[in-house]
Amino acid sequence: MTIRVLVVDDQTMVRAGFRLLLADEPDIEVVAEASNGRDAVAQAARFRPDVVLMDIRMPEMDGLEATRRILAADADTRVLILTTFDLDDYVFEALRAGASGFVLKDEPPEQLLGAVRTVEAGEALLSPTVTRRVIRRFATLGGHAPPAAVAELTPREREVFRLISRGLSNAEIGQELFISDATVKTHVTRLLQKLDLRDRAQAIVLAYQTGLFDEA
Repeated sequence: MTIRVLVVDDQTMVRAGFRLLLADEPDIEVVAEASNGRDAVAQAARFRPDVVLMDIRMPEMDGLEATRRILAADADTRVLILTTFDLDDYVFEALRAGASGFVLKDEPPEQLLGAVRTVEAGEALLSPTVTRRVIRRFATLGGHAPPAAVAELTPREREVFRLISRGLSNAEIGQELFISDATVKTHVTRLLQKLDLRDRAQAIVLAYQTGLFDEA
């Protein structure tokens, strides 16, 4: 299945570079481009992309607000935030806006391609370093009551949830719990459904806003 991508950046050359990179991939198609957040919202409504590569700093409307509006209109879309600014506030606000991932523009091409495929598959894209910073930031908030659905999680689902909140991948969770990747994926899918969460990024946000795993 082809991954439909919307590229959003206020720099024409940057957009062109991303389009050229993605065009070489048989499973990825760039369906549209946008030069600002307002245009991104309109293009997302028109083309309904699977993944939006979203710049943060743009005129008229920034990438964070555009992310909020795109996801409010279509919760199935995945937003991958692209930026040159490796700053806590951007990571924090991007996740609060509903983004599924956060990557720097100067990362190697193969990492960007992997990021697109990762978020399209429903997984969060947060490096261990980013995850640790996000954990610290969200942990200072706390105080939110966990949703009642947390009580519906099985002990194994809760354990998988705890490891997700630490930023572990399916493979790493499988190694930790001595279960297969397929079994991990099943647990992840079920716990996200029970908690009505879009992806792992939302799970991480929920875990630390509610203090579910304070020992982490």
